[in-house]
Amino acid sequence: MRAHLGDRSFVKHTRIIVTHYGGPDALQVVEEECPEPKSREIRVKVLVAGVSLPDVLAREGVHPETPRVPYTPGWDLIGIVDQIGEDVSGFALGQTVAAMPISGGYAQYVCLPQRKFIPVPPGLDPAEAVAVVLNYITAYQMLHRAAKVKPGQRVLIHGASGGVGTALLQLGWLAGVEMFGTCSVQAADIVKDLGATPIDYRNSDFVQEIHRLTSDGVDAVFDGIGGDNLWRSREALREGGRVVVYGFQSKLRGGRIDSGAPNGRHPIRESAILGSYILRNCFLAGRKSMVPYSIQWLMRLKPAWFHQDLLTLFDLLQQKKINPLIAERLPLCQARHAHELLGNGGVIGKLVLIANE
Repeated sequence: MRAHLGDRSFVKHTRIIVTHYGGPDALQVVEEECPEPKSREIRVKVLVAGVSLPDVLAREGVHPETPRVPYTPGWDLIGIVDQIGEDVSGFALGQTVAAMPISGGYAQYVCLPQRKFIPVPPGLDPAEAVAVVLNYITAYQMLHRAAKVKPGQRVLIHGASGGVGTALLQLGWLAGVEMFGTCSVQAADIVKDLGATPIDYRNSDFVQEIHRLTSDGVDAVFDGIGGDNLWRSREALREGGRVVVYGFQSKLRGGRIDSGAPNGRHPIRESAILGSYILRNCFLAGRKSMVPYSIQWLMRLKPAWFHQDLLTLFDLLQQKKINPLIAERLPLCQARHAHELLGNGGVIGKLVLIANE
């Protein structure tokens, strides 16, 4: 017997679709009937959906998780259980839950398998909670599962004022590491307030700055830029250090794929290029490693880690030991504008779409 909140079987809802691979104009608002949960599925009324760089890369057709068009973007969401399908247990109507579906979050209602949902503790701000689902999980796992940082070590964080960057700064502070962060001049005060030494990436050489400030380099670099920046990040390491590689932002110019890249859906191309850098590193002199990090693959291979780490982070959020920075809260229909903001750069913290006001 299905349970549901009210009679919503034929109520229409709004979602965003990507009609073609390309710029923000590929995002269109559509209105259609609400989805119905199948067996072992739960329908949630989405409160907030996060906007992140993987959404932009998928829209451009180059992220490894790029769906075929048309599709609804949205990696992370917070919602309220609205309808429960057959053979579902452990969830109640009206319960607040989190999910990282990878796509589908930019909608007012979403149906997903019950295994995708994790309960959210009461009293949390949904916008702050959704920042935890992707940004803070990424930061936490890179720090503790990929880099395995120890108190007193030194780390360099690229893009330190962004969604993942500010999460790394807050979690790095809790872990007791000394932090350096590349950022713009405008974001320097934010980076400094979060406990790191800011490095102006536009007007200074971060490798020279790291060696000036530390003499022998850092123990770990978190690099979401990719490309030849990886070699520069490697130069900033001390012997025995590692670069944690988690993206290829260098391919973007103004939120668009660099003109040299082909148009269309190429989900493997950039990952293969990234893999070639990691392989080439093995043949270079010095004990300096490059470690790839992929939140989606770690979630699939180690689902218990994802569940455990998310609960740990929700607990830190409840205790106010972390404080996600929310850049803007925009209505769902302004998804295109959110992508434009992210593409233009300079966004401090997390962009959030409010799905149901």
